[in-house]
Amino acid sequence: MKTTPKALRLHIAIFGRTNVGKSSFLNLVAGQDVAITSAEPGTTTDVVEKTMELLPIGPVVFIDTAGLDDPTALGAKRLDKTAQVFDRADVALLLHDGPQSGEYEERVVHEAGRRNLPVIHVYNKADLYTPPTREVGEDDAAVAPLTCCALDHEKRDQVLARLKARLLRVCPDEFVKPPPLLGDLVRPGGLAVLIVPIDLEAPKGRLILPQVQSIRDALDNDASVLVVKEREYAHMLTRLVDPPDIAICDSQVVLKMTADTPAHVPCTTFSILFARLKGDLQKMAAGAAAIDALRDGDRVLIAESCSHHALEDDIGRVKIPRWLRQYCGADLRIDNYAGRDFPETLGDYKLVVQCGGCMHNRRSILSRIEACEAAGVPITNYGLCISQTQGVLTRVLSPFPAALESYQHTKKSQESSP
Repeated sequence: MKTTPKALRLHIAIFGRTNVGKSSFLNLVAGQDVAITSAEPGTTTDVVEKTMELLPIGPVVFIDTAGLDDPTALGAKRLDKTAQVFDRADVALLLHDGPQSGEYEERVVHEAGRRNLPVIHVYNKADLYTPPTREVGEDDAAVAPLTCCALDHEKRDQVLARLKARLLRVCPDEFVKPPPLLGDLVRPGGLAVLIVPIDLEAPKGRLILPQVQSIRDALDNDASVLVVKEREYAHMLTRLVDPPDIAICDSQVVLKMTADTPAHVPCTTFSILFARLKGDLQKMAAGAAAIDALRDGDRVLIAESCSHHALEDDIGRVKIPRWLRQYCGADLRIDNYAGRDFPETLGDYKLVVQCGGCMHNRRSILSRIEACEAAGVPITNYGLCISQTQGVLTRVLSPFPAALESYQHTKKSQESSP
């Protein structure tokens, strides 16, 4: 992989009314014409993304949105797309082209506040009026607004420096120091064995992102990695002088991996590691216990971050539905959503099964968990779901005591309820 994946970048969303200069500001920051600009209102008709390196912050992605007051015939659809950006943004930039704030600006502040999303106010066209030095109601600890003229590219370095200073101040802790992937599960000088099946779903000539990230994370933590296919795993264990610190497998071979792994060797799956990295492992572990409560006619939502052509035995569309129906002995109604599509109404579902989320940023997965929690719908992920249907979830949760306790507590509560 030649560039940092979008899922690992700080997501910075740009909001504001039509014609406040959102696209011009993006072009100024990027130092190139990323977005089309025009004096005609509503020029930005869809979400525009620009990835770049913003040192010392690191890799970021700017998200330019349609105007909040778009009056055109397609305005409502564009605003729906803009609203969805809140669920994956880490920081919001709210652009103004005058000293006053009104209904539209208040809407952004309100939506950001609901999600605990930091907002940086940017007063564009500052050459035409005197911007305020502080937003009304801000305390002394608040970040001062950023003032600029997005068309004045001679001052780009000054604007960029001030923007970076503000981003560093509000950057979410989960981005600065995200949960570990596997670094806390392998001691320095230790060994992680990665079991990687090479089948029809394996991309030609490369490994998938969770596998690549696991290798890098082990190396970053001064550990070693042994990568094998599932058929060679048991034999390779016999060749090791010392047992590995942990074994990690693709969820589809979890049954064979747990059978081949000695009881004293911790083991888990890539997808479960990502449940912790991208979301909330304890809540998703508790959600896996809800599988036992599924009955005939219950609706299950399977959400996959990738948008790809489904293969004959696709994991999300074929295998997981089959395993769920076999495990529950029930005729379940399965709905599939892909990419960033996610239903606004979740109340009709008895369970949501989210993929590992390697193509989504952490904020996006957490937003889905929060939406499910608000609707009273349990949510789990592919790895947890598959391990539950294969009867080995307790084994692969053993490296994570808090998550295991959450699963067992929820399971006992369900068994004791009438």
